[in-house]
Amino acid sequence: MSTQTITSSQQAIDTEHKYGAHNYHPLPVVLNRGEGVHLWDVEGKHYYDFLSAYSAVNQGHCHPKIVNALVEQAQQLTLTSRAFYNDKLGAAEKYVCELFGYDKSLFMNSGAEAVETAIKLARKWGYLKKGIAPHNAEIIVVEHNFHGRTTGIISFSTDPDSTKGFGPYMPGYKVIPYNDVDALELALKENPNVCGFMVEPIQGEAGVVLPDEGYLAKAYELCKEYSVLLMADEIQTGIGRTGKLLASYYDDVKADILILGKALSGGVLPVSCVLANDDIMLCIQPGEHGSTFGGNPLAAQVAVAALEVIKNEKLTQNANKLGEVFRERMRSLMSKRPELVTLVRGRGLLNAIVVEPTADGRTAWDVCVELMNKGLLAKPTHGDIIRFAPPLVMTEDQLHECCDIIEDVILNF
Repeated sequence: MSTQTITSSQQAIDTEHKYGAHNYHPLPVVLNRGEGVHLWDVEGKHYYDFLSAYSAVNQGHCHPKIVNALVEQAQQLTLTSRAFYNDKLGAAEKYVCELFGYDKSLFMNSGAEAVETAIKLARKWGYLKKGIAPHNAEIIVVEHNFHGRTTGIISFSTDPDSTKGFGPYMPGYKVIPYNDVDALELALKENPNVCGFMVEPIQGEAGVVLPDEGYLAKAYELCKEYSVLLMADEIQTGIGRTGKLLASYYDDVKADILILGKALSGGVLPVSCVLANDDIMLCIQPGEHGSTFGGNPLAAQVAVAALEVIKNEKLTQNANKLGEVFRERMRSLMSKRPELVTLVRGRGLLNAIVVEPTADGRTAWDVCVELMNKGLLAKPTHGDIIRFAPPLVMTEDQLHECCDIIEDVILNF
């Protein structure tokens, strides 16, 4: 038995289709190399990346500083489990705590694991500190949320694709409309057993949906008034993506529980993290939560390197600057094809356009296929929305070149 050598894109697609689960519907492109904002397929065709692995490669593909941190640590020590200390985790914990302003951090692997960690933290705090009766803690979430696909997380999803056929669902959640502080206040008034309000500062998977200015700040004030923890899921919006280190900072909000992932490793391996102050984090004691791989020395070194790249290369500032340029170009394009592109929205380099289906039935998917053919990779979400999120290392010249590609496709679609 030997590993098959893939020599063509179609062979790779056919092999994956035959032997892999059919739980994704990718664009028909097979990538085998990446550098910065660039990707190449098996045949050597070049593409600009405008998805960044759902904002996991904010630092660009295969950033040498991050890769070097990975390689050097991999040659020394990769895993100890948490049965023992290692000499890298404490330094990484200190780095993220000081960077984001918290007392404690808890490293996990995937974003979904970090969300599950935050849920357990909020519940335990609710029982120990707020005095909620056992098994009665409730967490408020919002419509069209996306926090992962575990059986626990889908219990409060409003996306039928995430929930249909996977019940029964876990109780303990209340869903309210997004960007609605009145609905939040009512939910808090109605139930004294609420321990947390979990929200994305910008809804990424829903199609880059921005709330009203001040929404998060008002939500935070309400949470304080009712002794509830604000839980900010910044897995996609954090680490410089929106033009600030965290999207929460646009409302000058420091969440009680901060959830990070994706770009925390620059896309090199799965790393996630939950941050909170002592009164929350120390509610969980030994044996009550953990992960064999969470906090491994390899991940710790990579996370520090990934965050240093964001800081040292001023990628947050670059995202803010280029985001303005991109939205200006897209609004100009919308004015030329208003019947096709009906909305442009975003912040920093997390942006989206809404594409109306054409009379002959072509959709945002077909636009993305044409973009792919022209050398730019983006992906539709929810049928009519195209999310544009290039690596933050993109230059302004590269951005204009990509906007030219998008304009060419839209004007000739």
